[in-house]
Amino acid sequence: MMDREMVLLWGLSGDDPFDCIAAELQRRGARHVVVDQRQLHHVSIDAANGDPGSGLLRTPDVEVRLESITAAYLRVYDVRTLLSMNAREKGSGRIEHALRTERLLSSWCGQESALVVNPPTAMSTNNSKPYQAMRIREFFRVPSTLITTDRDAAEEFCARFDAAIYKSTSGVRSIVQRLRPEHRERFADLRWCPTQFQEYVPGIDYRVHVVGSDTFACRIETDADDYRYAGKQGARRTITPCTIPDSVAGRAIALSAALELHLAGVDLRCTPDGEWFCFEVNPSPEFAFYASWTDQPIGDALATMLLSSPNAARELEAIGQQ
Repeated sequence: MMDREMVLLWGLSGDDPFDCIAAELQRRGARHVVVDQRQLHHVSIDAANGDPGSGLLRTPDVEVRLESITAAYLRVYDVRTLLSMNAREKGSGRIEHALRTERLLSSWCGQESALVVNPPTAMSTNNSKPYQAMRIREFFRVPSTLITTDRDAAEEFCARFDAAIYKSTSGVRSIVQRLRPEHRERFADLRWCPTQFQEYVPGIDYRVHVVGSDTFACRIETDADDYRYAGKQGARRTITPCTIPDSVAGRAIALSAALELHLAGVDLRCTPDGEWFCFEVNPSPEFAFYASWTDQPIGDALATMLLSSPNAARELEAIGQQ
């Protein structure tokens, strides 16, 4: 790369996708700076004249001009849950400093001089499953859905289908569960917690990782209602690389672009009749887990994108305009 070029990695060291990209950049000899959320109290940003796109970023290891950062990979967590919250540190200003640094980094992500994978504004669509489902319907079928706090409405909705599932309405990960007779005993609690019910769609699960205009698909077969938790439930699970129809891959790419995501994990299911449903789009996928099963070069593709940032930014814009 040119002397000015630098890739920013903002997230949590020890997190597999984050470490995967850091290792790939290191292997390529690419200049990069790591902002570890556990060390944010040791990180500072001096924005030049209040301009979030220029200034100096200082970490315990290096000092970097913000103007030199051409791309960034974000996989961030709630920093307040990561830093120690004992009484002495609560009064030390450590948490406040970390939150201020994150606000400045978020502001930097909003300027257009660098490729950000993915911008916080784009990732925020995952915070509302109903909104995301509305966007998904432009490209894929979505299961019939009800979000309610009303017991009678839930009973009536679930009675319409041979089987139904329920899950959280927020972006916080929850376990998808098939509705069973014993669960109906808890319907009275709906008034305290809006819950999402969906018709159960039979078929085979597919996870499609979209990296720009590339896709990496894998087929998932399991006995669990939610394959992510099959291991904890003692259920069978196999994940194998596969090919999917070009039309389906194209829709996954177009959906990701519409959500302004350079990287996305698209969860699909193909029914026995060959219909493709989409359940959700993960804007910060744990791609390293799937790569460990499939040997797919997802991290390699993402690193290549980060190192060709101007082309990647134009590519996403072009896809979104199609």
